[in-house]
Amino acid sequence: MSDAGEMHTMTRTQVAVNDVGFLLAQGQDVEELKTRIEAAAQEGGRFVDFVTVGNRVVSVLVSLATHVVISVGTVDFDPRDTGDDTAPFGGAFDML
Repeated sequence: MSDAGEMHTMTRTQVAVNDVGFLLAQGQDVEELKTRIEAAAQEGGRFVDFVTVGNRVVSVLVSLATHVVISVGTVDFDPRDTGDDTAPFGGAFDML
């Protein structure tokens, strides 16, 4: 039987920092990211890095004043979303 008509999905996690949303790339450990965000806030502030869709690294300064919301949903599968920040995609330069 063929998979031609079957829809493939994946889990997508969004991290909103002070109302600016970032979609996490696949393979990001959400629980570990939460731990790093909590530690940064408790220490009075520091940068926390994570990889977003498009395989780009984002650095966010997290402090006690930073408002962070993490949400999880299901989206269509995107085979480019590998979490490999050495192979970015998307934007004006993505010719795929």
